[in-house]
Amino acid sequence: MRMDKLTSKFQEALANAQSLALGKDHQFIEPVHIMIAMLDQEGGSIKPLLVQMGVNTALIRTELTKELARLATVSGSGGDVQISNETNRLLNLTDKLAQKRNDSFISSELFLLAACEEKGFLQELFKKSNITKQKLETAIANMRGGESVQDANAEDQRQALKKYTIDLTERAAQGKLDPVIGRDDEIRRTIQ
Repeated sequence: MRMDKLTSKFQEALANAQSLALGKDHQFIEPVHIMIAMLDQEGGSIKPLLVQMGVNTALIRTELTKELARLATVSGSGGDVQISNETNRLLNLTDKLAQKRNDSFISSELFLLAACEEKGFLQELFKKSNITKQKLETAIANMRGGESVQDANAEDQRQALKKYTIDLTERAAQGKLDPVIGRDDEIRRTIQ
């Protein structure tokens, strides 16, 4: 798999996964490392995608942490961390999914789709969390808005409205806005 074909956020997640594996003295970068890195990623698209699907991300994070603790540790390896066979299969499947979608770059959410198809811990976790391939594809289509990934920074641009604006409708629904509309008489008396 060519690293230059990954979106910047996916490259960042892989680098964070490598750092996590190194810090935990694991010899291989497993899909669990990548999933934790994507969930913890600031400005990433995975956590908002799962929240949009109604998934309890805190529960998934807890299960991932438990699985991470079960992985074998190696001492004295001198920082030599490699990609595991399972991770390699998932990354290749992710590449294949991107090609089917006519994406120029491979984005993070396709890793989740690949995990739904490939047997392993993530597939079992997704089944427990009620994440199906069909639901995931629908959520990805909604998030992408029918667009394919043609830019390495496509994931950064998706959440632009949430990053740079305030959703007043959401704040009003949460009761965080003062309902000033309809109080014209009271406002006039206060001003006088």
